[in-house]
Amino acid sequence: MSNISTTLKSIFNLSDLFLFAGPCVVESEELCMRVAEDMCKKTKELDIPYVFKASYRKANRTKLDSFTGLGDDKALKILEKVRREFDIPVLTDVHESSEVNAVAEVVDVLQIPAFLFRQTNLLTAAGKSGKIVNIKKGQFAGAQAMGYAADKVKATGNDKIILTERGNMFGYTDMIVDVRNIAWMKAFGYPVVMDCTHALQQPNDGSGVTGGMPEMIEVLSKATVAAGANGLFMETHPNPKEALSDGANMISLDQMTPLLKKLKRLKQAL
Repeated sequence: MSNISTTLKSIFNLSDLFLFAGPCVVESEELCMRVAEDMCKKTKELDIPYVFKASYRKANRTKLDSFTGLGDDKALKILEKVRREFDIPVLTDVHESSEVNAVAEVVDVLQIPAFLFRQTNLLTAAGKSGKIVNIKKGQFAGAQAMGYAADKVKATGNDKIILTERGNMFGYTDMIVDVRNIAWMKAFGYPVVMDCTHALQQPNDGSGVTGGMPEMIEVLSKATVAAGANGLFMETHPNPKEALSDGANMISLDQMTPLLKKLKRLKQAL
């Protein structure tokens, strides 16, 4: 069995703490290969099932001139190379049902962005692909709504579903995480992931560039692992200040090992 198959199987084991991690967006082949290589070494040493993540295109930017990607074909080829050379599963977002088939040929996990989790055509197209579908909970929604989103995928005959908590809007420029959502979403019977970086965003501050509180990533990840999260989602970069998207709420690549060691021990203690 390939490492990809083993990793994907472990996600649904529900006893392993697994990790989705990588840059926010495909900025370059060099960046993706560097992050994937580094994270493969870190997670192998800690025996943590690892899925590389990066958006091949960012469709939900605030400003018109914000970086959205290198171009779909180029970015997807980079993700395909990461998957092939490191023998690891890859996750990326899909935004419209028309994108699904082409993206599904390259990656193992299709992610439904939080703003789009109610889009029936998108959910059913993702389900029909046969790939694992990771559905992010909307910033405006309660955990109970995720059952209906999962049902749309399951109705296609695909029950390979993951649900991700990413916080709720608190006022205009902050997010808040209710850890009860972890338990409520786990009750649906699917693996539940905590998005530890997007949940710490500070959007809509008037500058057109989203802020964040990366210093709280460790606190939030510990709290949600303790609450029962099966996996974690973290965006990481060698130099977050130079990231072309969401750098303000990323964790630096060199900070991943000490944090993952703590989280691994916490999961084992539970």
